Amino acid sequence: MGDYEKRMKRGFKILQQMGREDTMLNQKELYPDLYNLSVGYLFGEIWSRPHLTLRERELITMASNISLARPVGTHSHYRSARHIGITKEEIMELIIHVGHYAGWPAMALAVGQFTEVLKEDAEKAKQKKKKVRSKK
Repeated sequence: MGDYEKRMKRGFKILQQMGREDTMLNQKELYPDLYNLSVGYLFGEIWSRPHLTLRERELITMASNISLARPVGTHSHYRSARHIGITKEEIMELIIHVGHYAGWPAMALAVGQFTEVLKEDAEKAKQKKKKVRSKK
């Protein structure tokens, strides 16, 4: 297996751990090279480096996105954080802590985005329960 294949395999493994194996498929459809860079380089090289855990990397990424008031991208990291066991309370404490350094508008945006994720995920869980009940 060549270096490219190894990076892609490592990157996809990280995405699976984060519950994001279906992420960035729009990149794959629009321009496969971009998808390959995202999976192979960003996740296969950067996210898989030693010395920091997946949890630590996710916390760092959320903090960076919050402090930069990213309009997109943060939602998926909130979901990944929850998927790997970072609690709602820990995310809120991260938002509060970063907000005091990045400013109240950045914190307000983060709260709004996280609230959207919580509502969307609760609705998905509700729909999933309805489907399970209807199959019985």
